[in-house]
Order: sequence, then structure tokens, then C-alpha cells
Amino acid sequence: MNQDEMKKAAAEAALEYVESGMVVGIGTGSTANHFIDLLAGMKGKIDGTVASSEASAERLKGHGIRVMDLNSAGQLSLYVDGADESNRHLHLIKGGGGALTREKIVAGASDKFVCIADGSKLVDVLGTFPLPIEVIPMARSLVAREMVKLGGQPVLREGFTTDNGNIILDVHNLQIMEPEKMETAINQIPGVVTVGIFAHRGADVLILGTPDGVNKIEA
Repeated sequence: MNQDEMKKAAAEAALEYVESGMVVGIGTGSTANHFIDLLAGMKGKIDGTVASSEASAERLKGHGIRVMDLNSAGQLSLYVDGADESNRHLHLIKGGGGALTREKIVAGASDKFVCIADGSKLVDVLGTFPLPIEVIPMARSLVAREMVKLGGQPVLREGFTTDNGNIILDVHNLQIMEPEKMETAINQIPGVVTVGIFAHRGADVLILGTPDGVNKIEA
């Protein structure tokens, strides 16, 4: 199995969490795209979806799947999304695709967060993947200086604007030993919209596609 097939296997395994009449929160990225494409085969079963990015909304609509506004949808039963890294406590790094703020909002509005990924995303310590932070543009230098104090090397994601009109700093060389503490600390920096650590609201289930099949870790 190549990496893409492992992502698809994880996405397929997440379908069992989809129940009749649900409004399903949908994430962003290559693994989430597999889930969207597979969901199209059972779109009659669900009441609709809430998308965490414009890109995912367009893909869902392309399949004829109803996309709803989160404010009108209310509390969601299920959110399915990928991750850039996960530890065994199901704390995640997300935001490689730049949709971290909306992903965190939809995850926060969902009863169950099923994270789908290929096996390479499971790590002992978060931080090998550069940590994305969505930042209001005028705060770029301030946030960058604060991240240097925390031991990171912030790099502006060139030519990228989030769906919310902001920028992203990708912070390299962090070893995130205490994800909940670091998530809180970074979110306190003025100008930070969201940090891509999902620890206070981590995944409830992690489904990993591996060469030997699908592995599941539950919180």
C-alpha cells in the first residue's frame, strides 16, 4: 500500500461512524478529500455537512452533498478530518493545509472527532512537523518574536492567505512535550487567531492506515 492508499483506507474506516440523519463536520486536506469522495456514495443517508474550508465546501457541492453553515447546523454529532501529526494521547498538529482555525471551530462544535491519517503521522513527540499558527497580519513580527522565545524558528508561509484573510507562520524546531500547556501559551499571544495544536480538543478516535491494514486508537 502506498501512502495515498493508506489515507483512503483510513477514510473508508471512518464511514462506520456516519449515522442516518447526521450533519457531519468535514475537514480539509488530502485525507479528508478521500472521505468526501467516499461519503458521496452514501449522501442520501445524511442531512448535510459543515465544511472547515472553502475548498472542502466546493468538493462536497461537486458531489451534490448539502453544505450547511455551522451557525444554523448547531452542535454536530461527528467531525472527520486528517492531521499532520498525532501522539498516542490523540493530541494533534493540524494546519498544513492552512484551515486550522475553521477546523478547530468545527471540532469544538462536534461531539465526536474522528481523525484519519496514514501511519507515518503517529509520533512520540509533536513538533517535527512545523507548527502552523494563524496570525492577524499586523501581529506577524510580534508573534514571531514570541515564538523565538519559546525555542521555535518561525517562517512566514509565502504567498498564502487563509480563508479568514490572515497569514500563517510555520514554526520549526519545536519539541512539544506538553501540548495543552503550549496550546494555551501560544493562544494568549496578542494577534494569534489559532495555533495548530489540537490538545484541549484532541481527537476521540485516531484511525491510521498502515501497510498491514487499519489501526485504531481511542481516547
